[in-house]
Amino acid sequence: MPAETTRPAEKSYEGDGGPRKVARVVLLDPDDRILLLHGHEPDDPADDWWFTPGGGLEGAETREEAALRELAEETGITDVELGPVLWRRRCSFPFAGRRWDQDEWYYLARTRQTATAATGLTELERRSVAGARWWTCQELTRARETVYPTRLAGLLRTLLVEGAPATPVTLDTEIV
Repeated sequence: MPAETTRPAEKSYEGDGGPRKVARVVLLDPDDRILLLHGHEPDDPADDWWFTPGGGLEGAETREEAALRELAEETGITDVELGPVLWRRRCSFPFAGRRWDQDEWYYLARTRQTATAATGLTELERRSVAGARWWTCQELTRARETVYPTRLAGLLRTLLVEGAPATPVTLDTEIV
């Protein structure tokens, strides 16, 4: 288990001036394909991108608890082996009429469960998530679509070749 499970529960900083604490999941199946969600602006489906499952912490949740909850809500996948934090990233982007400032932690996870069912989406997510897809590293490398984080194809390639890093890698801040 990652060391952060022994720390006191963290709360979301949304609304208090600090970045929103987010847990994301780099979910791999037995064939090393990664699951990405297809999102778009709620009122403009043409403004779209792909991203890893995950979201903000709720109440006194730990990041690990948030990662597993968000994964279940967004994909229906619950048979998961949650691994270490791979990457950390700060990002800022406009979405649904406001600016989101986030501190994201990306957890490695593995599953044999590949069927998805987004049954726990919030109202905003129902208006902005168009589906999910499993991607091979090669497909992700060739993709012309927008993917976040923007270096995901290279990060995934490194992960598959070298394994998880000994300590989380801090990614460049992304401001959209």
